[in-house]
Amino acid sequence: MTEPMFDKIALIGIGLIGGSIALAARRGGLARQIVAATRRAETAATANRLKLVDHCGTDLAAACEGADMVIVCTPVGACGAATREIAPALKKGCIVSDVGSVKQSVIDAMQPHIPAGVHFVPTHPVAGTENSGPEAGFAELFDGRWTILTPPADTDPKAVDTVEAFWKALGSQVDRLDAKDHDRILAITSHLPHLIAYTIVGTADDLGGHLNAEVLRFAAGGFRDFTRIAASDPTMWRDIFLNNREAVLEVLARFQEDLFYLQRAIRWGEGDKLFDLFTRTREIRRALIHLNQA
Repeated sequence: MTEPMFDKIALIGIGLIGGSIALAARRGGLARQIVAATRRAETAATANRLKLVDHCGTDLAAACEGADMVIVCTPVGACGAATREIAPALKKGCIVSDVGSVKQSVIDAMQPHIPAGVHFVPTHPVAGTENSGPEAGFAELFDGRWTILTPPADTDPKAVDTVEAFWKALGSQVDRLDAKDHDRILAITSHLPHLIAYTIVGTADDLGGHLNAEVLRFAAGGFRDFTRIAASDPTMWRDIFLNNREAVLEVLARFQEDLFYLQRAIRWGEGDKLFDLFTRTREIRRALIHLNQA
C-alpha cells in the first residue's frame, strides 16, 4: 500500500467542490486525515452527517492547524477574508490552494495574507454541476476533467509539482496557465454561457406571461439545457462576474456584435450566412466530443 501524500488536508468550505475533493481524496487514500470548516453550523452538521470528512467545524483557523495542505473552497469573493482568518494557523511548508473559477482577482485577494514559508498554488478544477451544498459532492466529479494551475512566478516548483500530482490523483487532467490568460479563456468558455443562460431563462419567464405554465411544459431540449445551467449557485456566480468583470465585458461585447450579425441575417433572409455559421459551430461541438469534454 502506498503512503498518503499528506498527513492532513484542510478544506475551507464544504460544498460541491470541497465535498467532492474530500471524497476523491479518500477514494485515493491521499491523506491520513481530512477535515473541513465552514461558517454555517448547519452546513457543518450536514457534512458530518454525510461523513464527507473526519470532522467539520465552524472555526476556520482551527481546522488548518497542522495541515500540510489547505484548500479554500469558498465563493471567489470570500477567498481573501478566509485566507486572512486562517493565516495565523498555517504551519511552515504548508501548501495553500483554492478552487475559484477566476484566478487573478483571487490571487490578488489571497496572496497578501500568505505567511512567509507557506506555498501558494492557485487552482481551478473545470468541473461542476448545477447542484450546490455538501449533499452535491461525489468522488467522480473530477475524473477526466481539466484542473488548471496558475501559480505566481515565484512559487516553489516542488509545491506546484505536489499540487499537480494531487489533482492527477483525484482523477483530473492538469495544465498550467498564466492567471490572466486563464480568466480570458474561462470568460469565453464558462462565464459567458452562464450569463446567457441566466438571461434566457429570465427572458422566457418575462415573456411567457399567462403562458408560463406552457413554456415550462413544452420546454425543448435546448431550453432545458439553459435552465440546468441557470440553476447554478447564485452567490458563486455573482462573485465570478464581479471578479472577472473586464474579461467578461470584453467577450460580452464581441458576443453582442455576433448576435447583431445573426439578427441581420435572419431579418434579410440570408440563409447562407446562417448555414455557414451553424456548419462551423457543429464542427466545434464534434471536436469537444472527441476531446471528451462535452
